[in-house]
Amino acid sequence: MPLAPVNDSVGIDALTLDPYPIYRQMRATTPVVRVTSVGRTFLTKAAYTKMVKDDPETFSSDDPNTPMKPAFQAHTLMRKDGAEHRRERMAMQMAYTPKVIKQNWADIYRELTDRYLDSLPRGETVDLFGALCGPVAADILTQILGLGDADADTMQRWSQQLIDGAGNFGWRPEPFAVSDRANAEMNAHFDSLIDYHKANPNASAFAIMLNAKDPIPKSQIYANLKIAIGGGINEPRDALATLIYGLLTNPDQLEEVKRQEAWGQTFEEGVRWVAPIQASSRLVKEDCQIGGFDIPKGDTVMTIQASANRDEDVFENGEDFVVFRDKNPHQAFGSGPHHCAGAHVARRTVGEIMLPALFERFPHMTMPDPQAVKWRGFGFRGPINLPVTLN
Repeated sequence: MPLAPVNDSVGIDALTLDPYPIYRQMRATTPVVRVTSVGRTFLTKAAYTKMVKDDPETFSSDDPNTPMKPAFQAHTLMRKDGAEHRRERMAMQMAYTPKVIKQNWADIYRELTDRYLDSLPRGETVDLFGALCGPVAADILTQILGLGDADADTMQRWSQQLIDGAGNFGWRPEPFAVSDRANAEMNAHFDSLIDYHKANPNASAFAIMLNAKDPIPKSQIYANLKIAIGGGINEPRDALATLIYGLLTNPDQLEEVKRQEAWGQTFEEGVRWVAPIQASSRLVKEDCQIGGFDIPKGDTVMTIQASANRDEDVFENGEDFVVFRDKNPHQAFGSGPHHCAGAHVARRTVGEIMLPALFERFPHMTMPDPQAVKWRGFGFRGPINLPVTLN
């Protein structure tokens, strides 16, 4: 079989600004395509992305060509497979179980959400991205990780700097220099909390990992915390902002969501429509074929969840925000062994608590100019502003 075709024309800037028309064209004409600017073979159909995620023996997460390692200064669990991945994942999984979330964190989530909603000025136009979506996600994560007095601004900055480094597929030196400084700050902050968590065992992820009977190495505990900071703020933040935008630009659906209290369905549609994690890399361990093309051992494929979630073979009117779909088998949380560990936390905090609380508090909220909302991101995506009038 031939090698996949090459695309020399699509650059990272275009994918960052507006990737969806590009992916729609790729699905139609070149669903398996080598994209020169990113140095990856893009897989844009849902069947291909799921197949790759479900087969870690052929498609390994341990991709040596990813910018994640320098960004996080660690070989993180995101780039491991098998027993090593399971051990590090399970080290903090106890902090994320539905039972622990309900018993230890749900009331704190509600309290934090109410505190932020109380601070919003009724009747005024406010950028909810900066006033609500980011800070509340940061404060919630600080609690669940056990990061003491780390404030929302600092947590958001660390998260964005890690994400910018991990998404630096052009290997520019500047994002790595910034993530290096963030790593130094995080390491110092983590060091300052060890004695407290050892003396005061609790349900936070940091304490659970430190006090385990057979703890993972401290370097990997720190790497796990950084992975959670990198993904645990941006993803719920971007999901919440996307959901607010989707509902306010579809008022008929909003009214029906309120009537049925269909906040869970709304959450699933929002993360399908604009996947917070848009793309993931896998290293090809053996020669194989995908979509009628040879994929050689040593190649790096990129599963484009953003595209899979709008695949015409799976979703009718996939480009549209439609809460009440007959089925919604999206891949926003991935598949296989690396299925997102924070999926339940996101569903609980964003779908069950934040979203209904916001629309209950401001039932006549409007978006004055949807065209003013700017969307950005290739690896991770969401609105970067969200001006809304609160009524």
